Amino acid sequence: MTPILDAQNVNIYYGDKQAVKNVNLRVQRGSVNALIGPSGCGKTTFLRAINRMHDLTPGARVEGTILLDGEDVYGSGVDPVTMRRRVGMVFQKPNPFPTMSVFENVVSGLKLAGMRDQKRLMEIAERSLRGAALWEEVKDRLKTPATGLSGGQQQRLCIARALAVEPEILLMDEPTSALDPASTAKIEDLMTDLKKVTTIIIVTHNMHQAARVSDTTSFFLNGDLVEHGITDQIFTSPRDERTEAYVTGRFG
Repeated sequence: MTPILDAQNVNIYYGDKQAVKNVNLRVQRGSVNALIGPSGCGKTTFLRAINRMHDLTPGARVEGTILLDGEDVYGSGVDPVTMRRRVGMVFQKPNPFPTMSVFENVVSGLKLAGMRDQKRLMEIAERSLRGAALWEEVKDRLKTPATGLSGGQQQRLCIARALAVEPEILLMDEPTSALDPASTAKIEDLMTDLKKVTTIIIVTHNMHQAARVSDTTSFFLNGDLVEHGITDQIFTSPRDERTEAYVTGRFG
């Protein structure tokens, strides 16, 4: 099966400092993939390289090849803005646009791309909010400021905003770390549904979360991808003793 994402010999630098070392990783379409490891191990750096967020960091550079559905993400003719529509991102803290309504937040990417048909925009907004399990909670509040939503609702709104442009991959950088347990559970449940329409790569420090939501897990340590495999295997019979030490809580 051809992977939707194929990272080959990826090295990432901040100036002279190497943050990710020779990573090779394949991600299959329609799956949830967890990146785990202690703080500063390179997992968020690798995540941000997938949709060229590193282009926005002075002194950062990426070597190697990252293929999205066979196309080189860093190819000479590739537009970074277009790539970020194909690879959406949800950040650690909810970041709705504060001056926009709930509806305007969801359709902002579509309007930026030139869509003006209000009926079509509303159809996509409803579909995206339903996809983010938020429609029933906000359908009577679409014209109200997004900042009036709770933290968990704001994070699901950000997921809906990412879904509206129909990304091939959705990157999630610790999306529940700032949320309460009830909101965390909703977003974890949501991931199971979302993989029917997109592929998810999530960075998480929460071992239980990785075990619950992911199909495959990748363990990073000191910039190296130590081990990648089916989640059950990583947590019950890891091949590398460093992986075992981390997932059993002996360090990290």
